[in-house]
Amino acid sequence: MTLPRVAIRSIETAVPRPMPQPVLRDLMAAQPGLSPLARRLVRTVYDASAIDTRHTVIDELDGVTHGAPLFVDPGRALVLAPPTGARNAAYARLSRDLLVEAGRRALKAAGLEASDVSHVVTVSCTGFFAPGPDYVLVRELGLRPSTRRLHVGFMGCYGVFPALRAARSTCEAEPDAVVLVVSVELCTLHLHVADDPDTIVSSSVFADGAAAAVVTARPAPAGEPILTIDALETVLTEQGEQDMAWTIGDHGFDMVLSSYVPRIIEGDIHAALEPLLEGRPAAQIEHWAVHPGGRAILDRVQGALGLSDEQLAPSREVLRGYGNMSSATVLFILREILYAPLPPTPARVAAVAFGPGLTVETALLTRGAA
Repeated sequence: MTLPRVAIRSIETAVPRPMPQPVLRDLMAAQPGLSPLARRLVRTVYDASAIDTRHTVIDELDGVTHGAPLFVDPGRALVLAPPTGARNAAYARLSRDLLVEAGRRALKAAGLEASDVSHVVTVSCTGFFAPGPDYVLVRELGLRPSTRRLHVGFMGCYGVFPALRAARSTCEAEPDAVVLVVSVELCTLHLHVADDPDTIVSSSVFADGAAAAVVTARPAPAGEPILTIDALETVLTEQGEQDMAWTIGDHGFDMVLSSYVPRIIEGDIHAALEPLLEGRPAAQIEHWAVHPGGRAILDRVQGALGLSDEQLAPSREVLRGYGNMSSATVLFILREILYAPLPPTPARVAAVAFGPGLTVETALLTRGAA
């Protein structure tokens, strides 16, 4: 039996207000209680991040207050430490507009209506509420009440890959299915101030954003760009379980992003990609969407795989303009690749993301015209 060809028909995004990286750097470096060494480290890490702009749902970072300050006291330029419950309540309130806007844009870009959607898969690791993001999409986009829903939660930066795997399997089993995949991450709600180098690194890269993809085996209009999903693989590395983790503390979610992670990824990337590439040289894959956990990760992956600056350009551009939006980030990169001018012949695309475990999720796609 020949399985139907499942493809990503569209990818669209939504982000909140922009925040220049130097503004965030100066705010974090000025926090009371930091040691002189930590202040210097903040400036060094932020300046070396290769990020120009991030986005945040926290209005107070831009000097806007609505009653008593919760995350930042603009008058004193003081980063506060709200409890986890308050941060999660903000997530439940502020994630809705972003995920709905991204989903609405993706359906429009695919030329589909709300009535076409049969399944919704949502992804997030920065907050919880129920009924959750999947429910919000059904109600706010006017999807059918019978729409089947799945939420992929708390899996970290690779979370969109299990979502795409579920979408692909659904479309192979039901060729007329249309799956709306939406990731929304509000990482800045968990901003921390500490002398710890890993905390400083985390605060320098994480950002907010949402991205949505329409996945289906239905034929697209002739000439439209699509990303056919050829293969999806997952690998656990032999080391790194303690170097990348995501836990819930009393004052927000705590991200562990050790300085050893880039080196671990560099050492294990060939083995992690072997099930996907099956002996193909990495440099022969035309396009790469590498999750930019940070500048050092991109540098190490590029060096280990022998990739060109052009192959890593979409990943570096997304890092520069948006930072690390956890699971949504790889969809931002794939969007850049999907909507670039189409080549005369189909081109291969490899996507890679890393997360707690240390887990490496990969996808092989073909970019071309329908």
